[in-house]
Amino acid sequence: MLSSLHNKHIVLGITGSIAAYKACTLVRLLIKAGAEVQVVMTPAAKEFITPLTLATLSRKAVASEFFDRRDGSWHSHVDMGLWADAMIIAPASAATIGKMAHGIADNLLITTYLSMKAPVFVAPAMDLDMFAHRTTHDNMERLREFGNHIIEPQAGELASALVGKGRMEEPERIVEVLADFFAQKDRSATDNVASPTSNDAPSRGRVLVTAGPTYEKIDPVRFIGNYSTGKMGFALAESLAEAGFEVVLVAGPVALTTLHPRIHRIDVESAAEMHAAAMREFPSCVGAILCAAVADFTPKAVAPQKLNAKLRASGTFRFNRLKTLRAVWEKSKSIVGSWVLPSKQTTKRLTLSTRWLERDWTRLCSIHSAMRGLALGTTQTR
Repeated sequence: MLSSLHNKHIVLGITGSIAAYKACTLVRLLIKAGAEVQVVMTPAAKEFITPLTLATLSRKAVASEFFDRRDGSWHSHVDMGLWADAMIIAPASAATIGKMAHGIADNLLITTYLSMKAPVFVAPAMDLDMFAHRTTHDNMERLREFGNHIIEPQAGELASALVGKGRMEEPERIVEVLADFFAQKDRSATDNVASPTSNDAPSRGRVLVTAGPTYEKIDPVRFIGNYSTGKMGFALAESLAEAGFEVVLVAGPVALTTLHPRIHRIDVESAAEMHAAAMREFPSCVGAILCAAVADFTPKAVAPQKLNAKLRASGTFRFNRLKTLRAVWEKSKSIVGSWVLPSKQTTKRLTLSTRWLERDWTRLCSIHSAMRGLALGTTQTR
């Protein structure tokens, strides 16, 4: 069976990051799946990996400068924008993400991005403090608002020897995200032959969905969290979008991506951030489905530096009880026609509260999903 990437034209942008070495594997996997790959490098990227290596693997000359200094031939960013079925920037450094967010077109990769007619996927890679900085998150949120797809980095050991979130997602997973995107696009095209419904159809209203865990910081390197994957909330968001709703997805720290253009994703980390985002967005929504595994308690004070072993052994941790998203439910009572569907999580199963299910069943039928129980970590709903 042919991959959904077969005969697809992929522009791969590579930026100045130590993770640039992973681009070799990414190119090989894309070629193996049947895609054509055109590599575009920033000048800084060439300090980490050579164009010759990538040209050999992609079987195409690498584009890096606007024109070839030897013969004056022009690398047309406009032509690449028209040729591509998708653009993936991996690794995407903090500098490149900032330039993309603000249109600073000072190299061939950025001008290609600004000329791109196809969907754009961004796989950030940087040190944990750079990734955690508000500027970086604001820039990524801006890219999401533009319709770009962010492939979240992973937590782990970084080039600096620090441990935290900032590692570029593995090439195998990036290829999987691209393949899933084109497979869904192919399915939608097939469905639209039999049904007039499409992504351009009028929206049926906005729905708020919360998903994933929340992290409550103890010190700069430790937090209180849980094992929630966010898969149920993300699956619901995709289903709602397919059914014609505009979806506001407020997501905790998860390694998942959104594909549907009707989904507006807001990334948060703590329970307070999730609560603020949900309360801000809900008044413009017709309803909400609260799937996030939100913390119940948060430390009264966050240590400004890493706690040493003696303090951890002798110290006493004090916690504050957090507000729950039940406030969204209370607020829905004052908004005519709105509804809220919370979920109840136990160690045995995850289930939707029957009290709210009975109250809002007629509205929820439009989602055409009879959801009953989702085991932690599973990818199957029924």
